[in-house]
Amino acid sequence: MDRTTVIGFVLIAIVLMVWIWMNSPTPQQQKNVSNDSISTSQNNLDTLNKSTSPPISSLQTEQDSLGKYFSPLIAGQADIYKISTDVINAEISSRGGAITSWELKKYSTWNGYTVNLINRDNTNNGDFNLLFYTSDGKLINTKNLQFKPLSNINRTSNLSNKDSLSIDFALSVSPKSKILKSYTFYKDKYFVNVTYKFEEMDSIISNYEYQVVWETGLNYQERNSVDESSFAMAYSYAGGELTEIDASSVGEPPVRENISGLVKWVASRNKYFGIAILPQGIESRGAYLEGVNHKLPDNGTKEYYHIGIKTPYLGRQSETSRFTLFLGPLDFDLVKSFNVDLDQIMSLGAVWIIRPISEFIMIPLFKFLHLFIPNYGIVIIIFSFIIKITLHPLTKSSMTSMKKMQSLQPMIEEIKEKHKEDPQKMNMQVMRLYKEYGVNPAGGCLPMLLQMPILYALWSVFQSTIELRQASFVGWITDLSIPDVIAKLPIALPLFNITEVSGLSLLMGITMFVQQKMTVKDPRQKMMIWLMPILMTLLFNSFPSGLNLYYFIFNLLSIGQQYWITKQHKDKPPQKVQPKKSGSLFSYLTKALPKLK
Repeated sequence: MDRTTVIGFVLIAIVLMVWIWMNSPTPQQQKNVSNDSISTSQNNLDTLNKSTSPPISSLQTEQDSLGKYFSPLIAGQADIYKISTDVINAEISSRGGAITSWELKKYSTWNGYTVNLINRDNTNNGDFNLLFYTSDGKLINTKNLQFKPLSNINRTSNLSNKDSLSIDFALSVSPKSKILKSYTFYKDKYFVNVTYKFEEMDSIISNYEYQVVWETGLNYQERNSVDESSFAMAYSYAGGELTEIDASSVGEPPVRENISGLVKWVASRNKYFGIAILPQGIESRGAYLEGVNHKLPDNGTKEYYHIGIKTPYLGRQSETSRFTLFLGPLDFDLVKSFNVDLDQIMSLGAVWIIRPISEFIMIPLFKFLHLFIPNYGIVIIIFSFIIKITLHPLTKSSMTSMKKMQSLQPMIEEIKEKHKEDPQKMNMQVMRLYKEYGVNPAGGCLPMLLQMPILYALWSVFQSTIELRQASFVGWITDLSIPDVIAKLPIALPLFNITEVSGLSLLMGITMFVQQKMTVKDPRQKMMIWLMPILMTLLFNSFPSGLNLYYFIFNLLSIGQQYWITKQHKDKPPQKVQPKKSGSLFSYLTKALPKLK
């Protein structure tokens, strides 16, 4: 391995490490709680999720009276209506006709409780409400108003014996003027269809516009709130363009974005779950996004996002608007099924090159393997074999090129010693040597560069795929979506702020060391043997165990491949490349014409 190759490897490593560092989660900052202290763990989770959401100044109604139309409708005692389907348990309150609970039956929090996506605290009366101005100049938020059921609704409903169920509420402003709100739930769906109907509200609603809003974001569900915050964002999709905001800085003012035009949907997400509002059959006027990041008492963070669809009000005697509200897991196939590009909120890498690899190769292959193999750890191992076989031509070319470079090293050293006073001539002689023996100086680097998009795509998939969430493998590896901790340090390591040791990252580092030992032969480059494995081990220590398992197996396979190639070239002297015989038509005619004469 000559100087050029070493520089190439160093540059590739720097690019890889900088990219991963920029996209990696901040190390664990929440208090560590053992699995056998569930009650304490739940208290910590409640503290995180019940933090009062930040005020959104442009949409506050607390300091503004309800005016002559809505003052009599201020909510009193709330009645709760419970709906159970195959996949969710939901609660709807008569206060605002709002959703106050949305549990996902098939998913649990990191400490064993059912996932509930609604931020529930004493200041939250539920979510998915209307905002509009009245003709007497008041900003109304229906979350504080008393809705009444239109029919004899059961307090508890179960869809086990039916495909759908509708629940209807009414906000009666006067005997003739009212707002009707209807929910339609489905047996096996993570979404609900919501209908708003306005009857003779033309003299009450002003500005010919109202907003359908979700104000409180989503509950956090994972152990590491800092990691979860790194994925939290809000989006809108209009005119084929995705607008996104990220409230990434704690203590900074809210990030806001107003979007004009026809909006297909607005959405918000945390690491594994999302919410989306999709207007159905109406011409929306735009969207509003707002987000802020708050620091929690336990030094974690939590981001709150307000999303809303601006909807035209035409002032007719009766008019209706319909929306689909999705609240569920960020499963790629599930999100893709909406057919409105909602999958844009998935973190699958850069759109122009990484995302297609993730979307059309990695995820389908990953799910296909799981059809036959229930253990995701084994799926990752098989996945590693498939990727290694696919990349074999590239890695074989790289390793073969390095072996040739090593075999030429004595000749290169001889040239350098002979022409050390004339660098220009020395370089010319070295390049001539490469040409004679058919060696490409960049042959070891180019295949690695070509592998980068695949490696980045794997990184994106393993970082965000919900299939790995809480999926166990063997032994101490109980969750492939988080680091596998085998030990805790008494003090944090400087720079990397590491307090816990990942077993798979250590194994990955060891295999990388062995691979470097087999590859690097130049005594002047011995530092590379231990430096890169140490740096990569420290960097990968906070990464998901599924990702480290993949790299560990991949490195083992690379060691086997390197051993095989080394054995093939063992004691084999370098051979010059035979000049290619000319096969052109001109050359043939040149030789043939004299014979014809």
